[in-house]
Amino acid sequence: MALRIAQKLGVFALSLIGASILIFWITNALPGNVAHVLLGTDATEAAVAELEAQLGLDRPIFLRYLEWIGGILTGDFGTSPLSKDPVLTLIAPRIGITAWLVVLGIIGSVIIALPLGMVAALRQRQWQGFVISAAAQLGMAIPVFWGGIIFALVFAVWLRLLPPNGYVPLTEDPVQWLRHLILPVVTLAMVQSAVLIRYVRSAFIEVLNEDYYRTARAIGWTPLRAMLRHGVRNAAISLVTVLGLQLSSSLVGAIVVEKVYNLHGLGSLLLDKVAERDLVVVQGTVMLLVLAVLLINLLVDLSYGIIDPRQRGERQ
Repeated sequence: MALRIAQKLGVFALSLIGASILIFWITNALPGNVAHVLLGTDATEAAVAELEAQLGLDRPIFLRYLEWIGGILTGDFGTSPLSKDPVLTLIAPRIGITAWLVVLGIIGSVIIALPLGMVAALRQRQWQGFVISAAAQLGMAIPVFWGGIIFALVFAVWLRLLPPNGYVPLTEDPVQWLRHLILPVVTLAMVQSAVLIRYVRSAFIEVLNEDYYRTARAIGWTPLRAMLRHGVRNAAISLVTVLGLQLSSSLVGAIVVEKVYNLHGLGSLLLDKVAERDLVVVQGTVMLLVLAVLLINLLVDLSYGIIDPRQRGERQ
């Protein structure tokens, strides 16, 4: 078990190094540079070259990468050349907004998808199964931004039940914090649950064909009881894998949702800084998001042995 954990940590470290190289290379390969943004379109080439030298942009990209990654390892993500603020100072206040949105969105999608996917599997040849599957297909076809606009239009503009945008910190006003997060979280959860329902349904259909499920039914258990007792645990491997992928995709979906509802999270920061050509902040934000995705994948991989002890024996 210890060897397996060490192997996974090694893969995680190599993946993180590879991702950091790609992030730094791609952001620096983009056309234009921050010197032109700072000096404006009327700046002379000499002035631009002088500012690039001051910012260190004239040095070889390999040396700049080593300096950047070395700073990250010590907790220094650099300083924005535009605002002169440390990158972590810009990122820190926004992490909580994105984290709440993603975590609550995933919890909501599981609450929606798990029972509906189970019913769709148990009633796959009845009208309930067809309706749930059709609704899931429709939900997968709806873009996140379009769903967010519809929810905001109905519940904020027409019914005036919830605020259409903005964010209030939890420590400031818990009630307003919840009211401002309901629409973004529901938007993200509905879109993610549409994808998750399909996987949950497929996982439970496989359970229906297993001998242990048929044995439980043969001794008089109801389909629901047999599924809850034996199906959930045995389908957990597939579900955890999909859930890990959903967590990763939720980070991308959160960027769109934040713009729709004007939430100043990591997604909004990333889009704003890309437009401003503030590549130092862009690199730090993307690196943080990649770190979160790789950590999620690592935890999912390590959880297999906990969920299904048979896999530990097979790997040993």
